[in-house]
Amino acid sequence: MLSQTTTLTIRQMLPTDMDSIMQIQALCYSGDIPESRHSLSAKLQVSPTTCFVAQDGAQIIAYLIALPWSLQAPPELNAPSCVLPADPDCIYLHDLSVTPSVRGSKIGGGLVAQLFDLCRRLSYSQLSLVAVQNSADYWRRFGFTNQRLNSLIREKLASYGDGSEFLVCQVDGEWPTAPD
Repeated sequence: MLSQTTTLTIRQMLPTDMDSIMQIQALCYSGDIPESRHSLSAKLQVSPTTCFVAQDGAQIIAYLIALPWSLQAPPELNAPSCVLPADPDCIYLHDLSVTPSVRGSKIGGGLVAQLFDLCRRLSYSQLSLVAVQNSADYWRRFGFTNQRLNSLIREKLASYGDGSEFLVCQVDGEWPTAPD
């Protein structure tokens, strides 16, 4: 539950936030999905301007990790390193996690709206993501649609587990508001 006395803030993620991020990830994912601290830190290191946290007072309650990437080849899950493509053509939303006790407060939507605005400022016309653990319907409410799969996308999706879906959203106009 959100505190009544503090203000929610969204800011860029810092390396010192990683303990909180790992705790939130552990609460939100099951099975093979949780990524190592090393993998998430590598993503933050190569693109700190596209990674955000939401705070309620001093407590981090949600995070978003995104990367400039290639639409035709999403990154592999839990990769030990991260090297950005030479010519990225989209922003890849790698992970959005919200502490279960504050779900429904639209914090996730606020983080994605921040990323959507950043995409427009950086002149990216598309956001992409891999929906895991039955989350595709959540993303479709924001305007994401299934992308045609080539062999490379299929290969990368295998690391995300059964039922994962590759989705894309056009960044034109206002970010649609959806419940979260």
